[in-house]
Amino acid sequence: MEAVFFLHPLSSNTLSNVLSVCLFYCFLQNPKTASLVQDLVKKGAVDELKKCFSSRMEFGTAGLRAAMGPGISCMNELTIIQTTQGFCRYLEQSFENLKERGVVIGYDARAHPPSGGDSKRFASLAAAVFISREIPVYLFSDITPTPFVPFTVSHMSLCAGIMVTASHNPKQDNGYKVYWENGAQIVSPHDKGIAKAIDENLAPWPESWNTEEALRSSLLKDPFQEIHTEYFKTIQKHCHHREINKSSGVKIVHTSVHGVGHSFVQAAFKAFDLHPPYAVEEQKDPDPEFPTVKYPNPEEGEGVLTLSFALADKEEASVVLANDPDADRLAVAEKQESGQWQVFTGNELGALLGWWIFSCWKKQTTDAEAVKKVHMLSSTVSSKILRAIAVKEGFHFEETLTGFKWMGNRAKEILDRGNTVLFAFEEAIGYMCSSSVLDKDGVSAAAIAGEMISYLATKNTSLSQQLTTIYIEYGYHLSKNSYFICHDQNVIRSLFERLRNFSGQESYPTECGRFSIAAVRDLTTGYDSNQPNHKAILPTSRSSQMITFTFSNGGVATMRTSGTEPKIKYYTELCAAPGNSDVTHLKKELDDLVNAIVENFFEPVKNKLQPKPE
Repeated sequence: MEAVFFLHPLSSNTLSNVLSVCLFYCFLQNPKTASLVQDLVKKGAVDELKKCFSSRMEFGTAGLRAAMGPGISCMNELTIIQTTQGFCRYLEQSFENLKERGVVIGYDARAHPPSGGDSKRFASLAAAVFISREIPVYLFSDITPTPFVPFTVSHMSLCAGIMVTASHNPKQDNGYKVYWENGAQIVSPHDKGIAKAIDENLAPWPESWNTEEALRSSLLKDPFQEIHTEYFKTIQKHCHHREINKSSGVKIVHTSVHGVGHSFVQAAFKAFDLHPPYAVEEQKDPDPEFPTVKYPNPEEGEGVLTLSFALADKEEASVVLANDPDADRLAVAEKQESGQWQVFTGNELGALLGWWIFSCWKKQTTDAEAVKKVHMLSSTVSSKILRAIAVKEGFHFEETLTGFKWMGNRAKEILDRGNTVLFAFEEAIGYMCSSSVLDKDGVSAAAIAGEMISYLATKNTSLSQQLTTIYIEYGYHLSKNSYFICHDQNVIRSLFERLRNFSGQESYPTECGRFSIAAVRDLTTGYDSNQPNHKAILPTSRSSQMITFTFSNGGVATMRTSGTEPKIKYYTELCAAPGNSDVTHLKKELDDLVNAIVENFFEPVKNKLQPKPE
């Protein structure tokens, strides 16, 4: 093996890579993964070997997400064992009753034949690690939506949960998502503690590979049937119009985009007495190749929904629902009178679901004071529409940092004080419509959306018309979000540092083109010009870039890096006061603002940024 590296001048980094390859190869027991390493060595593929072995995957609050393949930078059987051993040790240090309570493990349908890796195998290895330490494991016997794992943690009062999934990432990827005992994703300092424990437990324990023994253990239980029953029983408390659902003539198409969602959404519709949605036959069964789509992400819009639109046209259905492969997200599209399809943005669907859930709660509540204990949440890069509704209706609204790890943990804190959390959402088509799952849940959201659609049909109102009604009552909130692709971390760092030193040291821009900037918040450095001491209230992190500009015209724009993809994202919104209904003018104002931000702040030509693929 060393021969490959000694073709080049030896350095400490090269020696480190050699040792990484050797240790990985020694520990490995999967012949397919071993064969990939051997092939790379034989070919003298130094760059590829460096890519696989030069740095270990970084465990963060999102857990792990990377390509499946050989090496310490990839998802494979060995790195799954190492990660689980570290997580297990951390849990042993954190919970005295871990051996009484245990953990739950779920998985999606992803697989990577070249390396022999797949989600079910990874989940079995994780189970073997815990069982080797005499810790009870509730391992789902079949593929399951991601929201079932946090639901199980809460329902069974377990110490932790693991979901093996890469959600909507490309087919070669996989991931390892972790939940704490409160049913929410982990936040700091747990990520750092787990990462440290992983580094201290890299050598596989004797029984970690022994999945056959683990699967026969009395410590292993299958929660599938119980959780399936309890979950669909629990979400029925959000069904408010059962008789309308039974008699509704609305036709809906659903696609699971080759993921796990089909049978679960069918069951959710049944729980609400909704007529079953038409399933897109070519996409309803799990297929790790995702053969009919370029990206298995319904957030990408029409390209993913082409087959859904064709089926809807054939069956004369007016609405399409789409889940991502692990069914924690939901996209919705509606056929317009023109015959064209409108794919709602995450912010637009957030407005509709937020309005609907609050309206249902309001109709059921006779106590006028109860609204004071009602809360809704959204991430700071999402639409401010819930804030506008809260101001008028009298409930509490809070913003959190980006991601459901923040909203889930904050929701739990609010619930523990005896309050009600009705709804939380993020613009990336993630919705928490039930506090029984402290994470985004595309299954319950699909059923609740189905009921909303059926109810609106009795009023001869479409989703698009209802969205306009919401904007007229609470103020138009128009958003435009996109991203640039950039693989060069130095360019990304330089771009953001330029904004922090725009006209001198530590001076942010005061204008962008013709648009005046009223306030700046930088959650990388902790600066917020709106606060008396200029210190941000929301948590800050030096490990990611995130700056928000508030403009004098009511516009808000956030620029941030992605934690899982080589993207610089931007989120813009123009918030108008109720009564300002000149949509054409508002759209032009937002378009002009976005163009100014791209030209002046991103400088895509100078920085060689790739625009979002159409």
